[in-house]
Amino acid sequence: MSRQDTRAKVFAAAIDLMAEQGYTATTVEAIAERAGVAKGTVFYNFGSKEALFAALLEHSVARLAEALSRAATGDSALAALDNVVLGQLRFFDEHGPLARVLLAEMWRTAWQEAVAQLREHALGVYTRVLRDAVAAGDIRPDLDVETAATALFGMVLTVAIERRALHPDRPLEQAHATLLELMHGRLR
Repeated sequence: MSRQDTRAKVFAAAIDLMAEQGYTATTVEAIAERAGVAKGTVFYNFGSKEALFAALLEHSVARLAEALSRAATGDSALAALDNVVLGQLRFFDEHGPLARVLLAEMWRTAWQEAVAQLREHALGVYTRVLRDAVAAGDIRPDLDVETAATALFGMVLTVAIERRALHPDRPLEQAHATLLELMHGRLR
């Protein structure tokens, strides 16, 4: 197994365990067992539980930002924003445990570098699309785009978690349509 494959297995196990029981209660031993690797393999690849989580956040934020950037297309800036929302819903539909980990664990003081990466890369997609929409006249010019980007990201993250946990049979498109109704009514 390649180092990349090992890291992917460890990341997947860590996300699942941290989503189930939280960062503090998750041990390196449990991560190694769930990943099907030796405890020493985890330490060899990451050095510590803290370093593993930092690498996991960096990897996850990069994947999320990539998904949002790919989604940021459309025939208008507002359509691109709608597609970013849908892209985020789809990403967290596919990576549900990651959504729970981000919501529960990411805001600790220890992870400020990861929060900065989230802000720059993932929320940065929202910020860019919102700025484009303001410039195009689709959104009111006095909008605080940084705050709006954070609010939209958080709203979509929360809806994605709630839908997955409480309403898994509710179509993703229904959640997206509701979010767009709320969003469009307040942004214009």
